Amino acid sequence: MASIFNNQLADSQATQVEPVKAENFDYATYEAYANELNKTCSTFWQEKTGVMVYRRMRVAECFSFGCRDKERSLELQLGALQKSMLYQADVPNFLEPWYGIGTVASAFGGDYFWPEGNAPALKTSFSTIDEILAYEPLEVACTPIGRHTLEMIEYFMDQTQGRLPISLTDTQSPLNMIGHLYPLDQFFMDLLLEPDKVQQLFDRLAKLSIRFNREQIKLIGPALASPGHGFASSCEWSGLGMSDDNAIMISPEQYLELAVPSVERICSSLGGPVFHSCGDWSGWVDAVLQIKGLKMADGAFSPQTDPGATYNLEAFHRFAHTGVVLNARMVGTPETIREQVSRLWVPGMKLVVATYCETPAEQEKAYHLIHEFCQ
Repeated sequence: MASIFNNQLADSQATQVEPVKAENFDYATYEAYANELNKTCSTFWQEKTGVMVYRRMRVAECFSFGCRDKERSLELQLGALQKSMLYQADVPNFLEPWYGIGTVASAFGGDYFWPEGNAPALKTSFSTIDEILAYEPLEVACTPIGRHTLEMIEYFMDQTQGRLPISLTDTQSPLNMIGHLYPLDQFFMDLLLEPDKVQQLFDRLAKLSIRFNREQIKLIGPALASPGHGFASSCEWSGLGMSDDNAIMISPEQYLELAVPSVERICSSLGGPVFHSCGDWSGWVDAVLQIKGLKMADGAFSPQTDPGATYNLEAFHRFAHTGVVLNARMVGTPETIREQVSRLWVPGMKLVVATYCETPAEQEKAYHLIHEFCQ
């Protein structure tokens, strides 16, 4: 098994695809394909234990500079859906109107900037938490990024007649949003010295997030794939995927006390929270499992997936008998996947293995290895 992350790759989880124009996409074939897989997804979602395989078709350009161009993004994602049918899997892929992190934070007046060939970024606008709390934010839907995101959803829905699954845009937790508002070193001091003000800010961010999610859902309707960005998703599943990468920068106790309540509030009306953090969050497993209504959690489980992928796979055995799905991303060969799954799986787990095998033949081999081992 490759033991290091390849930092020469622009995106280790990406797949090369050929763009397909909306008028040339075979909707009937993909609908039939997705509907058949969704029957299995529905059964899995109701069970207490089991395993599914998801071959994620992530297009690098759509998660970078290409997210600015809705026409190009849709064509590339349609190409990904078309190609996905060649790879044996249990969960269908979906469209995603992604427009970069910092969407909700932009309600506080920040503007995106676009480094050449990279994803957009949002510079911090404030120096202190008091400045932020004194600022009257816009509704996210009224910001340039919010408007563009809604226009992107409308374009995707119009071009596909709502016949394909589509998720909300990348949803960040209030704890993640903080880094787009003011310096994190100052925030960590406030976490210790001004916890009431931190919770006040989290509450304000949660309200903005909830209202923007509602605007997106109005446009998507029954085509909504959940939990969304970065997770195996299905129209038969529920919950809201939420990126919470900063969780591992504070103690599990601080995370539960100060950060989790706002996450629970945002996700409660959509079926419950779904947790994601990059890096190794094995030391936060117990805290994550205490999130009320938790439906799923995501992490990187092979060295080729993430430069900070966990090596402590055994810590995740605590997901067994909880009914919470573990979405385990594993870049690598079938042999790598087999080795990691053999360490990760124990009876009683509810596991989705997200693979990135290069060829349909490799994917078929990995698919059968996973199902044979996790019986």
